Amino acid sequence: MFLKELESFIEIFTRLPGIGEKSARRIAFYLLRSDKEEAQKLAKSIINLIEKIQFCEICGGFSSEPICEICKDEKRNREILCIVEDPSDIFIIESTQEFNGIYHVLMGALSPLDGIGPENLRLKELEERLKKENIKECFIATNPTLEGDATADYIVRNYSHYPVIFSRLTHGIPTGSTLEFTDKHTLSISIKNRMIIK
Repeated sequence: MFLKELESFIEIFTRLPGIGEKSARRIAFYLLRSDKEEAQKLAKSIINLIEKIQFCEICGGFSSEPICEICKDEKRNREILCIVEDPSDIFIIESTQEFNGIYHVLMGALSPLDGIGPENLRLKELEERLKKENIKECFIATNPTLEGDATADYIVRNYSHYPVIFSRLTHGIPTGSTLEFTDKHTLSISIKNRMIIK
C-alpha cells in the first residue's frame, strides 16, 4: 500500500542522523496511533527549536538569545578557551563538569577532500578573540580524527605567535572516534590530563 503522506514523512525522517527507514516507519505509525494533540506538540516543538534557537554571537554555540549563558557567565574562567568543531560538543564537554572555561565553535573541521578549507571555518573569529580577549590557554577539543588532528595542527601552526599555551585532549579517546560517542568518564580524564602542544 502506498500513501504519499506516509512515504514523504519516512523520506524526510530518514535524513536525520541515526534514523533508518524502519525507525522512521515506526515513528510514523506511533504518531498515527497517537491523538492529534501529541503530534501537534511534536510539530510545535520542532518549529520552536528551529525558530528560537540561534548561534551565540561570541562563541558560536547554541543559544536562545544573541549571547549564550556560558559567554555571559562571569564565574567562568575566561583565560581558557576550549575550541570545538560543533555546537553540540559544548554540551558533551559541559556534561563532564571538568571544564569551567569559555568556548569557541569552529563549525566543522578541515577536510580538503570535502572542500572544507580554513575559510569555511570560524578561524577569523578565533583570531579576533585571541587578539582582544585575555586568553592564556587554547584547549583544542577537536575530534581525534584525521580532520580533527589536521585542524588542531593548523591552529597551533598559524596562531602560535599569540602568547597562549595550546593544549589537546589526551589518551583514552580512540583515534577515529568523536566526542559524541565517548563516555563521560573517559572524556573527563582526557580533559583533566590535557597535554600541552609544543
